[in-house]
Amino acid sequence: MDKHLLGAYGEVLASRYLRYHGYELVTAHFNCRLGEIDLIVEDKKHICFVEVKTRSENMLYSPADAVDFSKRNKIIAASNIFLKDSELTKQPRFDIVEVYFKDDEPVRINHIEDAFDSLGQ
Repeated sequence: MDKHLLGAYGEVLASRYLRYHGYELVTAHFNCRLGEIDLIVEDKKHICFVEVKTRSENMLYSPADAVDFSKRNKIIAASNIFLKDSELTKQPRFDIVEVYFKDDEPVRINHIEDAFDSLGQ
């Protein structure tokens, strides 16, 4: 499967997974001049800014390892723009959803809550 199609499919699966686990989708593919956020969801306490990473199951490193300090800072900057323009008052949280594929079929989803803080750590 094409890399971009696989990534898009991973985002759809991540969105379904999160909805199944009680999150409500606020928006997908939020873009601004400072960066982009794959999914923005909320639960009872948090507004969650979610980076979705899709990889083949036999990769040498985890998908979350691809969310480096630079990427984290772009997500944080974009989240600040989103929060400034929204009326949401819930506590922000930064999550990563890893979607693993084998032979073009999804085999596992891993949701990492609070994967990094507002300083990118």
